[in-house]
Amino acid sequence: MKVVIVGGVAGGATAAARIRRLDETAEIVIFERSGYISYANCGLPYYIGGVITDPEELTLQTPERFFARFRIQAKVRHEVLEIHLAKKTVTVRDLERGRVFDESYDKLILSPGARPMRPDLPGIGGERIFTLRTVEDTFRIHRFLEEQRPRSAAIIGGGFIGLEMAGELREKGLEVTVIQRPAQVLNPLDADMAAFVHAGLRKHGVRLLPGRTVEGFSNTKAGVTVLLKDEPAQEADLVILAIGVAPDSGLAKAAGLELGAKDSIVVNQRMQTSHPDIYAVGDAVQIRHSVSGEPALVALAGPANKQGRIAADNICGLDSRYDGAQGSTVIKLFDMTAAATGLNEKAARAAGLVYDKIYLSPSHHAGYYPGAKVMTVKVLFEAPGGRLLGAQIVGADGVDKRIDVLAAAIHAGMTAPELAELDLAYAPPYSSAKDPVNMAGYLAENVLSGKLRQFFWHDVADLPRDGSVILLDVRTDGEYRRGHIEGFRHIPVDDLRERLDELERGKPIYVMCQSGLRSYIACRILAQKGFDCRNLVGGYRFWQTVISDRAAADAAFPCGMEKN
Repeated sequence: MKVVIVGGVAGGATAAARIRRLDETAEIVIFERSGYISYANCGLPYYIGGVITDPEELTLQTPERFFARFRIQAKVRHEVLEIHLAKKTVTVRDLERGRVFDESYDKLILSPGARPMRPDLPGIGGERIFTLRTVEDTFRIHRFLEEQRPRSAAIIGGGFIGLEMAGELREKGLEVTVIQRPAQVLNPLDADMAAFVHAGLRKHGVRLLPGRTVEGFSNTKAGVTVLLKDEPAQEADLVILAIGVAPDSGLAKAAGLELGAKDSIVVNQRMQTSHPDIYAVGDAVQIRHSVSGEPALVALAGPANKQGRIAADNICGLDSRYDGAQGSTVIKLFDMTAAATGLNEKAARAAGLVYDKIYLSPSHHAGYYPGAKVMTVKVLFEAPGGRLLGAQIVGADGVDKRIDVLAAAIHAGMTAPELAELDLAYAPPYSSAKDPVNMAGYLAENVLSGKLRQFFWHDVADLPRDGSVILLDVRTDGEYRRGHIEGFRHIPVDDLRERLDELERGKPIYVMCQSGLRSYIACRILAQKGFDCRNLVGGYRFWQTVISDRAAADAAFPCGMEKN
């Protein structure tokens, strides 16, 4: 059996190694367009920023090592130009020698990945405008930084690559501006959770310009002018384009293989395309979202590795199936970590799911142990059944641990209340006796059982201030003086039992505290005394972060100018 693989990196290289482990006699050939057969593409920004100092560390495998260990022919700087289905051959160009030749196959695996989106805008070809996908891209940016010593950078796009680059360049001392059309960074997060990321970026000196449309670039030897629609242009010494990726599916399209969303390659659970002898893996394929069941594009290394292994299994006669991905992601930005898994609210609504949500603000380890830091957790679950749908966390330490526990719980089909039953490791330096994940389970159980009725930060502005409802702040005197929401009267929770006669019976009561815990306690007191009570989940801290973020975004627009 002869297997030809188009593209290395995560999916293609994994498939090749797996085939060899299953079939010592198979002939395996990899054609990789770049100069590197397998590299740590997720680590590229950290080399540019200087966290990774040895460029050799980026190369996970070389053609020589691949052949020595697996007897696999890995040919870099070779571009596959065409697939001939009837002849079962591919046409290949040797990019160094210019030679074009045909290579036969019995089975073909496509692992072309995704290409950075590069819109047809005036001036986009300037030499100071970069994209980041390959090791070669990384070296070009690194060389520019070393030779030109730029003082400022404009990042176009607020996704993972864009923000990682923003963080690394800011750490190197550059003035960094992030410009993007959407109103928030990090699309896997909901807008309210992204507000915490925005605050962290601004804290570290990153300038955010959300809601802007880039119309082109004006290039000079000294820098780049970024032209914005209906707004003043922005000046920078270099530009990083990070506005997203698109499936690199040109080969598949030309061969007549079935395509799906955004021209991604349609595959079945065995990673077969519409042609039974051709498989596809990685960022170019359309898969099933394992939570919603909907078609999805998940451009992540973990799924690509799994898909490569499954394609190899099936080529070698095993019955291996891919059940989809839930898109678990995590990013480090300065001293902050943001992570998500499963569905956010937008995706849940698009899938037609009926859901509820909770917010909590626990410390990442025991509060009495030095260094405890608050994280913000959001969990979505089906209502009334409680099936976990998704989770998002923004904080400092301990975020990755909790998102992985929640990702495993979602994969296992657990309900949100069942999180309370998880037996998680505890020691004061690492957690609390009631871990944040357990706390999410308790909170969800309270909501689903009716013990807790909620209202949210986005409901606050519409609450009537005409006396028809009671708005109650149960924080301390000092907290109230430092800032409160207009219209909320103040009774500290510890005084509430003795001051119930100040509250008119028969009127709904909307209660808030700093994080939602004391207001929950207040609601339990009030409910048992016959009051109709609702709790502001996330509390004043959450409301203030979101409202402040929106105010900061609005303040960036000149007076009278409309947002795009």
